[in-house]
Amino acid sequence: MQDNLIDQGISLMLFGMGTVFIFLTILVLATWLMSTLINKFALDTAIETPNAPPSNNDAGSTNTPSPQILDAIKQAIATHRQR
Repeated sequence: MQDNLIDQGISLMLFGMGTVFIFLTILVLATWLMSTLINKFALDTAIETPNAPPSNNDAGSTNTPSPQILDAIKQAIATHRQR
């Protein structure tokens, strides 16, 4: 009786592990196939980002924030440090 129970346990363990192994193998293959298909049929054109809105400052090429934004940042840092 004991040998039969151990044999059933081993069979059940092997069946369960085999099922999980087969499922994970199919999952990896499906993921690889989808990735290959997407790379093959995807549009070659990249998504273009919209142009940045024109800035109102006279410098034009500088990316410095306005004085109001700098003041807001300074106030936020001061508030954070007071906690």
